[in-house]
Amino acid sequence: MSNETLINKDGLRIDGRKLHELRPTKIEVGVLSNADGSAYIEQGKNKILAGIYGPKEVHPKHLERPDRAILRCRYHMAPFSVDERKSPAPSRREIEISKVIREALEPAVFLEYYPRTAIDLFIEVLQAHGGTRCASLTVASLALADGGIPMRDLTAACASGKVDGKLVLDLNDIEDKKGEADVPLAYMPNLDVITLLQMDGQLTIEEFTEAINLSLEGCKQLHVLQKEALKSKYISVREGVKE
Repeated sequence: MSNETLINKDGLRIDGRKLHELRPTKIEVGVLSNADGSAYIEQGKNKILAGIYGPKEVHPKHLERPDRAILRCRYHMAPFSVDERKSPAPSRREIEISKVIREALEPAVFLEYYPRTAIDLFIEVLQAHGGTRCASLTVASLALADGGIPMRDLTAACASGKVDGKLVLDLNDIEDKKGEADVPLAYMPNLDVITLLQMDGQLTIEEFTEAINLSLEGCKQLHVLQKEALKSKYISVREGVKE
């Protein structure tokens, strides 16, 4: 596929979106009855599930911290999540993304409230179509909130990038692979704090600044959807109690 097909003459992308438009996004909270907190996101063709367990006793004991909880994260792509079957064994990329997600979420969580405990976060990518680290961060934050973990703010994540010489928001799979740059960012809007900023590719300083601002706008839109998903769960629970 040539680069000419990624953005057409009308300024529309390969999936029909405008340059600064998010993929259609659906979020649900409290989808797993066996987890302490859970959430599910569909962002474009991405389908990602997150569940948390804890706070709970740490095993092995030498890992516990006397002044705070430890947050442990496992990001995993199911073998059937991509076109060519993936090995179920954790890859170097999955280990790296697990670390990135954990470090981006830690500033949002009041870990000091639960010394000598662990909070385990499991993220399962059921279907991948570009931008899974950002979508995973967004849904993982909701799983923590659903589990009653005290948080300073919800963390939303979104990437912008450069495709056919133009800056676009929320890259899909083909844009991610064939584009010139990718800028994933995680953000706590209420606190105005960025907790993750990465870049792959080449941008000028002006383009990089514009890409950051574009990613921030995407995060703010996702933050609204996060809050709506939480509200819808607890409104339905309350209505069920009334009945």
